[in-house]
Amino acid sequence: QVQLVESGGGLVQAGGSLRLSCAASGRTFSSYAMGWFRQAPGKEREFVATIRWSGFSTYYADSVKGRFTISRDNAKNTVYLQMNSLKPEDTAVYYCARRIPGYSDYENPIRYDSWGQGTQVTVSS
Repeated sequence: QVQLVESGGGLVQAGGSLRLSCAASGRTFSSYAMGWFRQAPGKEREFVATIRWSGFSTYYADSVKGRFTISRDNAKNTVYLQMNSLKPEDTAVYYCARRIPGYSDYENPIRYDSWGQGTQVTVSS
């Protein structure tokens, strides 16, 4: 298992930006695809974005496409989520997770085997 620690959350006004970071322990980080999910109060955890091990392929939920960018730095064992043009409906706890190899349904949280503790993002109107 790998340990994941998110940071960078906070309170921001609508239209603002935040950059989340997820630092991973272990030497196998660069071998795995990584993902970001979020969970708002009373709602199920939902997929936000994922990035393959090389960083060359990324996929996004329709709700964040064009506003959020996922990236990674394998030398630093870190994955990022740049969030621009934030909306109140983006308010949630954001989690990073490591994807289990061999599955194509990357939007399904059960395809991820290690999760961070989450970081709160609150967008005020």
